[in-house]
Amino acid sequence: MSSSIQKIGTHNGHFHCDEVLACFLLKQLPKYQNAEIVRSRDSAVLDTCHIVVDVGGVFDAARNRFDHHQRTFNESMNSLCPSKKWVTKLSSAGLVYLHFGREIIAKFLEIKTDDPQTEIIYDKMYEHFVEEIDAIDNGISQYDGEPRYTISTNLSHRVAFCNPTWNENNADEQECFLKAMKLVGEEFLSRVMFYKNSWLPARELVKRAVDKREQIDSSGEIIVLAEGGCPWKDHLFAIEEEEEISPPIKYVLYTDQAGKWRVQCVPVSLNGFENRLSLSKEWCGLRDAELSEKSGIPGCIFVHANGFIGGNETYEGALQMARWNLRQHAESS
Repeated sequence: MSSSIQKIGTHNGHFHCDEVLACFLLKQLPKYQNAEIVRSRDSAVLDTCHIVVDVGGVFDAARNRFDHHQRTFNESMNSLCPSKKWVTKLSSAGLVYLHFGREIIAKFLEIKTDDPQTEIIYDKMYEHFVEEIDAIDNGISQYDGEPRYTISTNLSHRVAFCNPTWNENNADEQECFLKAMKLVGEEFLSRVMFYKNSWLPARELVKRAVDKREQIDSSGEIIVLAEGGCPWKDHLFAIEEEEEISPPIKYVLYTDQAGKWRVQCVPVSLNGFENRLSLSKEWCGLRDAELSEKSGIPGCIFVHANGFIGGNETYEGALQMARWNLRQHAESS
């Protein structure tokens, strides 16, 4: 490898989302930003590359070899980095992200790799972006049994559609690969910037609301977000776990785009639909004057048929709705 031009090696032929993302990620590093992407299965050709992903039958980070297809390979984030919880088998994307992701995230955030924000978004991007690609590439289902419907619009499927079709005899395979890399890269960067500019600032708002919860209600089970619409669920779960908050928070109050107040139930689990304490069944599906009369609380706007959210004209009204449900639950327990 006497050439001064860095080379990133991967396989030719039909490409998948994992090696496309792996190549994109490597190209974000200063060392490889001008690297040539060499697509081949010839070991002699791959030996001329400075780093190889998704081909070659070797995982050896010290040698810059990141394949996951060998029968002996069964590594996960958890096995290679025990402080991480994820046990999904890694693809080439996950391997590259594990070893270089912090440097890449820090570059996009314009902060240092040891800044706490880097680790927070590093974890978030794995759990909500890279892990899905690892699982799909390794044929790992989200659940047991037959799915009710097919999802064909995720990133892995969209990358698959970038491949030349069977009857496109004149298609430029390298051009198709670069098109897929652009698609994946734009989505990855968009997600990172969302976490930086929207999701991460919301954490401080949620933390402030949690700290003031007993000023809102003596139960400590209601919080009020100063700015409505901010992403709060995963921040709330994380803060509760970090601070060992008990009893858990049941309701979140915030304003909607019209300036009206919402009372939303906290779910039992982050991605679940079961609530820690749903709004009264007697209120579900009712609106306006009928709901206000039934509840005895002025200004009611609605309660969803599933009881996970309700609305009121005023903060005081929304707070009364939450408090009434807490009181009823306490009296019936």
